[in-house]
Amino acid sequence: MTDTEWAAVRAALPVPAWLEGRGGQPEGYCHRQMVDAVRYLVAGGITWRSMPADFPAWDRVYAFFRRWRDKGWTAEFHDRLRDRIREAGGRDREPTAGIIDAQSVKAAASVPAASRGFDGGKKVNGRKRHIVVDTLGLLLAVVVTAASVNDREAG
Repeated sequence: MTDTEWAAVRAALPVPAWLEGRGGQPEGYCHRQMVDAVRYLVAGGITWRSMPADFPAWDRVYAFFRRWRDKGWTAEFHDRLRDRIREAGGRDREPTAGIIDAQSVKAAASVPAASRGFDGGKKVNGRKRHIVVDTLGLLLAVVVTAASVNDREAG
């Protein structure tokens, strides 16, 4: 991540409690290192344990990611960045229109049968992801269902 990108990202990150005097312990790693590590993992499609030695230990990066995900900070961070892009494009922060699409994907054998289904139209046994984007193509919502759920019910 370039310094310019980091400046934009840093302003959108939630402020840790210990910096605002609400208690807690300072974190042991820089947020930039952690965000870079998670971006590397997602972009490369690698496993957590395959994290290169240039980043903090994989278990620390995973703990960082898990904490942010569980507290809802990942979604909040995404929404803040989306709002900034919409405002930079001269649009309202909240979109007034959305586009819904669905895609059926095969599920691995390790996926529980209770969360899988058969999509008769696509001839796929697996799951279906339903995605809602605004008119700029920015993500608003994602729902994963069994492939047997039709698009009207999921929408």
